[in-house]
Amino acid sequence: MENFLLGTLQGLTEFLPVSSSGHLVLLHSIFGASPDDMAFDAVLQLATVLAVVIYFRRDIYTLANTLLRRLSRLPVNKKEIVLAYALMIGTVPAIVVGLLLESYMETIFRNPLLVAGVLVAGSVLFAFAEWHYKNFKREDRMTIGKGLKIGLFQCLALIPGMSRSGASIAGGMLLGLSRAEAARFSFLLAVPVIAGSGGKKLLELATATSPIDWTSLAIAGTTAFLAGLFAIHFMLSFVRRHSLWPFIWYRVALAGVVCLAVWMN
Repeated sequence: MENFLLGTLQGLTEFLPVSSSGHLVLLHSIFGASPDDMAFDAVLQLATVLAVVIYFRRDIYTLANTLLRRLSRLPVNKKEIVLAYALMIGTVPAIVVGLLLESYMETIFRNPLLVAGVLVAGSVLFAFAEWHYKNFKREDRMTIGKGLKIGLFQCLALIPGMSRSGASIAGGMLLGLSRAEAARFSFLLAVPVIAGSGGKKLLELATATSPIDWTSLAIAGTTAFLAGLFAIHFMLSFVRRHSLWPFIWYRVALAGVVCLAVWMN
């Protein structure tokens, strides 16, 4: 049951702006966590990356083909090559900051009360993005500069409770993108970032001295993949018609529940 819950939770919350890492920290605190449990997150992350690759397979093929054509000095679609470059440059901040601070952030912020505080702080950021979205002119056009700035917003996700997708979507909205375009860019940007993080943790899992329960990994990975596909489709459909406010209030309510649970214990 724990593996099923972990997989479902990772798949859903990786793409909904409610913080996958924050929820996993809370679930680990309920079931109890060990170093192997943290490495176990690698399988969940790689499963969600696979969900993105499958869902956006046509987009990824087009972008890869565009880059190959550019390398071959052949004519390319300007919009597609800009998107490809924006994704590449947007990945750089997460790699640099992640290498420098990831282990520190995970150690310092893996605390339920701190996660609750970050959930609220993220809600404030998303609320500001919604206010800006409604009150300023939007220019729904991706640029390389916007890609870099969204990548910087994505770095906030190193703090458990923030939400990688939420931070990058909010960043895109603040830069003038529509909610739908910001979400699409956020999900595509997730591929190299989560794959890198998951691959690093997979190496840690492979070198662990404790035995590996492959059945549990398979259950968690499969459920994370399926839940991820559902969450991507749901989120893209949702933001075309609705604002982020339901997620904002959910995060605030969850923070309250966390604080109450800590107080009761």
